[in-house]
Amino acid sequence: MKIEIGSYEAKTKLPELLHQVKTGKSFTITNRGEAVADLVPSTSVRTKDKVAASEKLKVFMRADPVRSVSIKKLIEKGRA
Repeated sequence: MKIEIGSYEAKTKLPELLHQVKTGKSFTITNRGEAVADLVPSTSVRTKDKVAASEKLKVFMRADPVRSVSIKKLIEKGRA
């Protein structure tokens, strides 16, 4: 959900808004009540985070592999 914010307020609170955008929030910047721009998280940042998360998961699984657990059985059990 995007939060509307006036252009003057966006200008004066830009560092705070950028911090919030970094955590995933989105803002619509308005000028006299009319939407003029969207302040949203960068897609490249999201991609990097996903890649980094998958790499961490791979390292974890190699270091401490799960044994004697059938993923297929767990999936089937979840569908019951």
